[in-house]
Amino acid sequence: MIPGVLGRRRFSDLTEQEILALAISSEEDDARIYRSYAEMLRPDYPDSARMFDGMAAEEDAHRRSLIALHEARFGKVIPLVRREHVAGFYARRPVWLVENLGIERIREEAAAMESDAERFYLRAAQKTRDSATRKLLGDLAAAEAGHQDRAGELEQENLAGTARDSEAETSKRQFVLTWVQPGLAGLMDGSVSTLAPIFATAFATQDTWTTFLVGLAASVGAGISMGFTEAASDDGEISGRGSPFKRGLASGIMTTVGGLGHALPYLIPDFWTATMIAIAVVFVELWAIAWIQNRYMETPFFRAAFQVVLGGALVFAAGVLIGSG
Repeated sequence: MIPGVLGRRRFSDLTEQEILALAISSEEDDARIYRSYAEMLRPDYPDSARMFDGMAAEEDAHRRSLIALHEARFGKVIPLVRREHVAGFYARRPVWLVENLGIERIREEAAAMESDAERFYLRAAQKTRDSATRKLLGDLAAAEAGHQDRAGELEQENLAGTARDSEAETSKRQFVLTWVQPGLAGLMDGSVSTLAPIFATAFATQDTWTTFLVGLAASVGAGISMGFTEAASDDGEISGRGSPFKRGLASGIMTTVGGLGHALPYLIPDFWTATMIAIAVVFVELWAIAWIQNRYMETPFFRAAFQVVLGGALVFAAGVLIGSG
């Protein structure tokens, strides 16, 4: 029996039976991961889901072959040996960690899984002196290489033609709805709405520290407000806009960043130096907003720039006039 995490065994100390048991449990785990990917992707990416169903079936076939080999050599009782029991053995990322990274990242993770397994078996085969063990590990390495070839065939079968383009478009749309739209709204609110209080305070007091504190308070307050508003406005179930937590996080953070951009220069003690830098930062922020609108929202660049710059200029002017009055 292999001890737990606190007493991991070295691979060189494993018996041939334990190595075979480790391969069996690894194949079983990988099949379970692929089925989890398939179920997770099925609603929005049915073609990729079928691909992962096929890869899980391949893992099951290899596991059955390994079990048959174990029964022939060592009997029906398979020792409990898992990845976490062996020092230096490759680990798998939790499904919940990968699922938030997009369809292409999931495909890359699947390719890495097969590649990791093949490299491990090849290295293990090189280190053993027993001919039977070397043959076993070499066969396992060849099986994992076959997995990679079969994965490529399955991808061609299930993602040919327009299927991949369609899934890429769906993935892009989901990214825009969940992250870009709330983040852009937050950046616009933080950059524009804080202009008046920050510059009004600046020109009214000409005190850089007071101006910074007002800007910090306005930015953080607006970020919290926008984040909670976005998260509470739509649970994403019907609209398909995604997790309210993610949308609220994107909106809140970008709102705060938008305000802090032209508040931070007032950490500089000299009033006019700080103000000139803050104005330059505002200019960069407004053009960044226009670029994002053009890049992700397909708004014509000059129209987006005109709308954002005009709005920002009006708010800025209002702040300066109020502060100078």
